[in-house]
Amino acid sequence: MASHRRAKQPGRARVTVLTSAAAAAVALSAQAANAAPSEKPSKSEVKSRVDKLYEEAEQATEKFNGAKEKQDKLQKQISALQESVARGQDELNDLRDGIGSMATAQYRSGGLDPSLQLFLSSDPDSYLDKASTLDQLSSQQVETLKKIQAKQRELAQERAEATGKLKDLAATRTELGKKKKEVQAKLAEAQKLLNSLTAAEKAALTAEQERASRSSSERVDLGNDTSATGRAAAAFAAAKTKLGTPYVYGATGPSSFDCSGLTSWAYAQAGVSIPRTSESQSTIGTRIYSTSDLQVGDLVFFFNDLHHVGLYAGNGQILHAPRTGTVVRYESMSTIGGPFMFGVRV
Repeated sequence: MASHRRAKQPGRARVTVLTSAAAAAVALSAQAANAAPSEKPSKSEVKSRVDKLYEEAEQATEKFNGAKEKQDKLQKQISALQESVARGQDELNDLRDGIGSMATAQYRSGGLDPSLQLFLSSDPDSYLDKASTLDQLSSQQVETLKKIQAKQRELAQERAEATGKLKDLAATRTELGKKKKEVQAKLAEAQKLLNSLTAAEKAALTAEQERASRSSSERVDLGNDTSATGRAAAAFAAAKTKLGTPYVYGATGPSSFDCSGLTSWAYAQAGVSIPRTSESQSTIGTRIYSTSDLQVGDLVFFFNDLHHVGLYAGNGQILHAPRTGTVVRYESMSTIGGPFMFGVRV
């Protein structure tokens, strides 16, 4: 008769462990479920993070602008050098043709001067080093050979300079591409955060932005400050015509601007050429450190790295292109988001 064994019952300790583990798992699941909604940032947190990303994007934008300005200058310099080299080569060819004509004339009249024969078969640099042969040439021939020598050296120098600038241009284009990607990455991250908001939250943020941005028919209280004179007044008047124009990174007008794009455009309308970037603009004119000494039309700079610039509008206000998502507007200097560093009177 077969024996039947009773199944072994789990010990109390094991039951306790399993029960505790199950309870812990349930508790963790509940915590995870409860924590998930709280991981979504609030509207104010999103706004704060987006504002920070926009500030970082503006910093990168000014670096982008600097690289773009450098690229444009290099391209102009390279074009000028290449044109100069082409003209120089034509001049050199003409000088060589002249020496060739002398040699032909001498040959027809009874034989080629040994010194000219030597020149035509060798480098004039090494030829002119042989001073003992110069007495065999006429003064006109010596002068022509010296011009050839000088032109060859000039062309070699210009070609070397052009080669160096071409390398610099390639490096600048690489930097420009990196800065452009950096700006685009910051803006994309900001947009992703904004997309995480509910429709109601987005509407509330949009309403806040619309209250901050003023159309060209509106203006803040600038008091009775009429201190703008001459070209500063003309630059400020030009900037006022762009109230309500959208901010676009890298833009210099007339349909969109970034911060330094607006100031450089405004002064250009007044007949004054100023640098493209905020950092470069800070190096011109007379610096003014006290806000009480500012006059309408002065350039005003913010943040330690000077990545933001606007035009002083009087009564503690500035006229500027703030950042992505905004338009050219008046704003109190106290709400820029970074410290006022100094002004510049152009």
